[in-house]
Amino acid sequence: MKLNRRRFIGTASAATLAAPTVWGAGHGMPKVVVIGGGAGGATAARYLAKDSDGAIDVSLVEPSRSYYTCFFSNLYIGGFREIGSIAHSYGTLAADYGVNVVHDWAVGIDRDAKTVTLAGGAVLPYDRLILSPGIDFVDGAVPGWDISAQNKMPHAYKAGSQTELLKAQIEAMPEGGTFAMIAPPNPYRCPPGPYERVSMVAHLLKQINPTAKIIVADPKEKFSKQALFQEGWGKHYDGMIDWIGPDFGGGTVEVNPDEMTVSIDGEVTNVDVCNVIPAMKAGRICEIAGITDGNWAPVSGHTMQSRMDENIHVLGDATNQGDMPKSGFSANSQAKVAAMAVRGALTGAKVFPAKFTNTCWSLIDTDDGVKVGASYQATDEKIAKVDGFISQTGEDAALRKATFEESVGWYAGITADMFG
Repeated sequence: MKLNRRRFIGTASAATLAAPTVWGAGHGMPKVVVIGGGAGGATAARYLAKDSDGAIDVSLVEPSRSYYTCFFSNLYIGGFREIGSIAHSYGTLAADYGVNVVHDWAVGIDRDAKTVTLAGGAVLPYDRLILSPGIDFVDGAVPGWDISAQNKMPHAYKAGSQTELLKAQIEAMPEGGTFAMIAPPNPYRCPPGPYERVSMVAHLLKQINPTAKIIVADPKEKFSKQALFQEGWGKHYDGMIDWIGPDFGGGTVEVNPDEMTVSIDGEVTNVDVCNVIPAMKAGRICEIAGITDGNWAPVSGHTMQSRMDENIHVLGDATNQGDMPKSGFSANSQAKVAAMAVRGALTGAKVFPAKFTNTCWSLIDTDDGVKVGASYQATDEKIAKVDGFISQTGEDAALRKATFEESVGWYAGITADMFG
């Protein structure tokens, strides 16, 4: 089903009507509502619309008209990308694939009636609901910080204006100033990975403020690709980065956004920029739907169905699914499994066994790229890792450059897969 410009604009603006409106009433076509237009939600909407040949009515609810990818947002901070290069629109999904793109907030889910209520008052019925809302933050995770302090101490963990703000603050640091990062506990969204971000901040400061210092307060004893990052930091940014793990107080941290101070194990330090990345949980709509275990949404790896409601599928960062990391690549991979399962349930199309892949690339310095990845399969208990790979310390410059170039090609491919 093709969607012309008139229907796209009319559909998108219907959500702003003051009076509640039920869409699709009396329509016999199966309806799928997708909430969240990132790597999981956009991919699921596109594949459902593309592969069902108009047999399924697909609505995508996403408040932002431009989606900024978390992956590669650190490269903007480092000066390797322009902010516009990580921004993507939903026009092709609407015009070429017939997806009803609705720019509004989902504020209610009635699982018995199988409806989604939008902030503008519209009500969307569904036969299947796909949730891919990303992350929110755990209240009180970093003492002294809450979301009201995000303009003084940015998290920059939802890409876009927060990312621009953090970079601007770094560029405005005084000569020899101090940048602090409060790293998150496991599990956390990655990208934008904290340690790639440290590398990109160091790359920028090395050019514009080479006597500046970076402090990383970390509650984790170890982190992904640690040997690779620490090797790279020593090679490219010797003496600039001080990583403080839990043995030295990295897990006992308080911040004061008004005073711009960080207290690590009782020792107070004045800082010029503080990037606070709190503990995370599933996006709030999962809590509203009542499908979380407290922080995350448990799912079956075979179909990405919620373990609490068979008519709801959950993707990406919001899930408790097993061994896969909370990455854009993971969400994209899970979206295809969910789309196939939904299409099979609603149209009788063949459903194949679920398989998943993921790779996470990180840039340490110019042409110094590293990666980690794995393949996975669904079991009754979880999504289980089958095999994996990781870059090695000591690799030559040609291989590291090729790894970075591979990541650039992947970015072009996955964004085309998401948005058409």
